[in-house]
Formats: sequence, structure tokens, C-alpha cells
Amino acid sequence: MPKVSPVANMENNLVGAVEGVDRSLLHQAYWDQNEFLLLERFIPPSVVEPCLCEIEQLSGEVHRNYVPGHKQGGSVSFYSIQEKAPAILALYRSPALRMFLSRLVDVPLMLCPEDDPHACALYYYTKPGDHIGFHYDTSYYRGARYTVLIGLVEQSKHCRLVARVHKGMPPIEISETRIPMEPGTMVVFNGDKLWHAVTPLGAHERRVILTLQYVTDQRMRPLKKLFSNMKDAFAYFGPAALMHRPKSKQTSINDRAMIRFDMLTDHPTLQFLAGAWSASHNRDS
Repeated sequence: MPKVSPVANMENNLVGAVEGVDRSLLHQAYWDQNEFLLLERFIPPSVVEPCLCEIEQLSGEVHRNYVPGHKQGGSVSFYSIQEKAPAILALYRSPALRMFLSRLVDVPLMLCPEDDPHACALYYYTKPGDHIGFHYDTSYYRGARYTVLIGLVEQSKHCRLVARVHKGMPPIEISETRIPMEPGTMVVFNGDKLWHAVTPLGAHERRVILTLQYVTDQRMRPLKKLFSNMKDAFAYFGPAALMHRPKSKQTSINDRAMIRFDMLTDHPTLQFLAGAWSASHNRDS
């Protein structure tokens, strides 16, 4: 009998993970915590292991980025994952996982458009000081955007996901949780509601996180698309990420003047980019 590949067997393993939890209890916890849920070691080792092999193969694709006062680290975009990481791609596209998430958040979820480099991405924390400051995963889509973080490598005592649940919801006191993202641990949240950060990596430490993005509406207005492109190019994946986009999706350089500064109020990265656009056009940290 031919051997079944890890990718081919992934869906069965994910079905088993979903069926092994009390979904009604998790649903209640998600809503009680302002659309945030921590699931420790939810993704089974049989799914994590092929992903670990792929993150090593993708190490040459990592783009180092640096936004003064806000973030430092490495990223691999959806485009590289599509080309070189079939197991990670299968995890993102898993019908079982997406159905579980849709029931959790009470709305049908869709994959992001193929030209969104954040749809499924990897974040590599590999140098001392790698971190990201507090922010929301703001949705530039016409609908909501949901973030799923999955731990793959956690070799750090210092680098932690910090989640502030209930921010902006008085009179409930804000609770702060510091989460070690062990392999298979999964965090789910509404991007517009969780104020979160990642604390700096220590010396001789390493951390790799997989992020999956799902949306309720795949459409994005032109100005927000332009702004999203800028953020992707200069804070995450480098200008080359824009070159991967279908030509019909690219935005003219002459349209940059149309960006409205009231779009900057909710994201520190974007505040920096607006002032540093011309100065950092070719910068790669």
C-alpha cells in the first residue's frame, strides 16, 4: 500500500483535533473574552511536524524588517508559502479548520484573496530584540478580519505574545495575558478588537509563528488597498512583495498622494510609514 503523505493526511488530523474539543465551551469563552481565544497545543504534532520542515526550507526567503520604535523581525509572505510550503498552505486552506473557526466567530469565513501577502505568513524572531509593539490587526477589507496565530518554534524565555483583552470596553478592567506560543498552540481573535504585542527576543533564542488570516468580505476599497500595499512593502515583506501581485492589482505610484491621513490613527506602523515613505523607499534591515 502506498504511503500517505503528511499533506494528504493533514485534513483527517485536523478533523480529529476539532472533534476532540468542547466547541460550545470554546464558543462561550471566545465571546466572554471579547472575541479572543487561546487553545494550548490545539494543532496536533502530525500537522506541526511537516510545517517545521518547511519553515527551515523557507529560511532563505525571510525578509528582515525594522520600524523604529515599533517592530523588528523577519517575515515570509503568502507568495513564498504558495510556491514552497504545501503543508502550511494545506493548513491554511483546511475546510475543517475554517468550519471550526466560522462556528466559533458566528460568521462564515473566507480565505483572503490570492494577492494578499498576509493571507498566510510566517514571522521569524531570530535576532536579539526582535519584537512588535502594541497594535490591532486592523481590517482594511470591507468586512471583518480574523487572525489565527499558531506556534511552530518556541525557544525563548523572553519573547511572548501579550494580549490585552477587553481594551476599549469599560467598565471591564483590562486583563493582560502573556502567552508562550508552544508548537501547536493556537490563538484566535478579531483583528479589530485585540490590542496585542510581542515582547523582545533574548540572546540565543528563536521563535517562529504562523499567521493565518480569514475575512468575511474579500473586497477592499482602492485607497485602503493602496495603504495596505505600502504597509506590506515597508513593514513586512519588502518592495518585492508588491511585484508578485497581479499587474491589475498593483497601484500606480502617482496615486500615493490620495492617501488620507485619518487612516493612520489606529496603527503605529502606518503612522511611521506615512512619514518615512520617501526616506525608506529602498531600506532593508
